[in-house]
Amino acid sequence: MEVSWEQSVTDSINTVYLLFSAYLVFVMQLGFAMLCAGSVRAKNALNIMLTNVVDAVVGSISYYLFGFAFAFGDGSNSNPFIGTNFFALFNIPNTSYDYSFFLYQWAFAIAVAGITSGSIAERTQFTSYLIFSFFLTGFVYPIVAHWVWSSSGWLSPSSSDLLFGSGAIDFAGSGVVHLVGGIAGLWGSFIEGPRVGRFDAFGKPIQMRGHNATLVVLGTFLLWFGWFGFNPGSFDKILVAYPNTSQGNWTAVGRTAVTTTLAGSTAGLVTLFGRRLLVGHWDALDVCNGLLGGFVAITSGCSVVEPWAAIVCGFVAAWVLIGLNILALKLKFDDPLEATQLHGGCGAWGLIFTGLFAKEEFVIQAYDSGESGVVRPFGLFMGGGWGLIGAQAIEVLVIVGWVSLTMGPLFYGLHKLGILRISPEEEIAGLDISRHGGYAYAHQEEDQPRFYTDYIRVQN
Repeated sequence: MEVSWEQSVTDSINTVYLLFSAYLVFVMQLGFAMLCAGSVRAKNALNIMLTNVVDAVVGSISYYLFGFAFAFGDGSNSNPFIGTNFFALFNIPNTSYDYSFFLYQWAFAIAVAGITSGSIAERTQFTSYLIFSFFLTGFVYPIVAHWVWSSSGWLSPSSSDLLFGSGAIDFAGSGVVHLVGGIAGLWGSFIEGPRVGRFDAFGKPIQMRGHNATLVVLGTFLLWFGWFGFNPGSFDKILVAYPNTSQGNWTAVGRTAVTTTLAGSTAGLVTLFGRRLLVGHWDALDVCNGLLGGFVAITSGCSVVEPWAAIVCGFVAAWVLIGLNILALKLKFDDPLEATQLHGGCGAWGLIFTGLFAKEEFVIQAYDSGESGVVRPFGLFMGGGWGLIGAQAIEVLVIVGWVSLTMGPLFYGLHKLGILRISPEEEIAGLDISRHGGYAYAHQEEDQPRFYTDYIRVQN
């Protein structure tokens, strides 16, 4: 059937919007790379940047072959647990999905592995990165995405059989992306154990600060920039008008960008003063992580809450991050990027926050295009009952359980095979010299061994 020129223009604008959002989310890979590089010691900078590249290229292949199908492979034999169609993009494009949608979802998928990489930085064998990145991007993450974002998923707010009459609202992935990556990182870091020298003989933590604050700040701003594709871009379409009003998705997209900004900014500000009270000085690196914690938390409810609620979200997210960091030190848990605390803890808070503060009008806009006469459960504190908060709590629990059951055994298996962690000697020397043939910075080579064999010779 011939499509009208008006429909063609609408489809074209929506496609351009989705592609531009995908490009913004992909820029976050550069942000992750800079943040990770600045947050580790100089002797491991080359290694962590390589792992970020590997997350992208390996994740691209696994998501193309299997991941997209497991996440969005609906059809006559679809089921609530896993997708079964569109392997290697077979039968794409179709009436449901096209290439731009795949590219947008791919950008999300490769971000998950980047989160986990930070948790196990500075002590992991490169082979393990290849294995866990392929498995996480191609199987573990897509299953969760299917539950929440596919129309046939059992947690989906777009399902024909809504859980608790609501479904779980995880608009851009506080749970699907960040909690998944955080819990995977939790198991990797726990099984590997702390870095050499992170805790002394009495269990007291020894500070191992990143080597380049400039890269951390650069990475943080790049991630902030990319989040404007991550959250507002999750509407998929911008030219969708709401009935009986002059508003449309374009209004909700703008509001989502505002709530994202306010939550991150509030969390950064609270972290600035909170850490000042705890450690006695203004810490730029802590503020950057606080800022990101606010973004992670608001990602779930960014489209369905008022701007004032986003400030509440960011305020609590900052204290969640600060509290979990204190707890991690007491438990002798070593996550160089604080990824478990940041993405896992703040991601879980974001899901609960949405169940408390989601506004009914905005929920209907996000999931029913503002259709009149639709009734949906909404935030408990907004008078919407227990349906939504119940679904949000279930999402937190099942994600923690699923990722633990899959990634925990994977990391343990790699550990038992002896291919997870490098030797203490190599770790002390640094991964750059022991595994990658040199240092990230040329000036380091002027007065240090050029290759690992030279390093061993000098030590002996």
